[in-house]
Amino acid sequence: MAHCVVSEAEAILDKEFPVLDKGFIRLLDYLGGDERVVQSARVSYGEGTKTYREDAALIDYLLRNGHTSPFEQVVLTFHVKLPIFVARQWIRHRTARLNEISGRYSVLKDDFYVPAPEDMALQSVDNKQGRSETALESGEARVIRSSLEESQKKAYDEYTRLVETGLARELARINLPLSLYTEWYWQIDLHNLFHFLNLRLDPHAQKEIRLYAEVLFDITKKVAPRCCVSFEEHIKEGVRFSRSEFTELQRRLTVEGGGKGKNHTELSGKALERFEEKLGKGKQI
Repeated sequence: MAHCVVSEAEAILDKEFPVLDKGFIRLLDYLGGDERVVQSARVSYGEGTKTYREDAALIDYLLRNGHTSPFEQVVLTFHVKLPIFVARQWIRHRTARLNEISGRYSVLKDDFYVPAPEDMALQSVDNKQGRSETALESGEARVIRSSLEESQKKAYDEYTRLVETGLARELARINLPLSLYTEWYWQIDLHNLFHFLNLRLDPHAQKEIRLYAEVLFDITKKVAPRCCVSFEEHIKEGVRFSRSEFTELQRRLTVEGGGKGKNHTELSGKALERFEEKLGKGKQI
């Protein structure tokens, strides 16, 4: 199998792409791209890269029909600097390999995340795990930001004092807050990266991790652009219906042929809300 070099990816190697106030993502290395996917898919019958159109059609076929193993042949390695609370969400995706900076071996940096005023909001009344869409008034946001910064400074000063007394670093760090930045190398194949992106680019994902996902996706487009087009077509912007939802969709499509009207749907409550949300996904995003 030929070695795959992607000029667009080569051009951004080791370049820092900023995220949040102090974070970043760098593409450290990659193995393969679009060509590697098609080579892997065709290896069983001895054919390699064909025309652009044929290769794009094959990639589209593979993703559309859930043939994921060729996408696992493409591997990307990122250097990421991110707040610990984002890292704890990120680590839920267990199909990658990572090495994180250790607070046992190193003195941690004085880097903390403070939300921008426009990102500060009260708890949502209808979403137990998210914030309201309405930002706080500027004055109130400034007060809270100052409080966060003061608490972070106090925690880091105490951490520094404990380190200077000779206390073990693994103990001195334990009172540091979740807003502290950490860093890691994160290596993942393209199939599992698409799964990560599908979840973390969703509008319901927390904004901070969604911003990281957006940068990851922009970088991935440089490595495997045709694969990313198919991902957007069939996964990111696609919709999957449950059996009852599909039954409702069929009923609505045939209503003019004598079926019951829209108000006679058998879906109700949250199930109906989810269905209507799927129908309006394009408008929502």
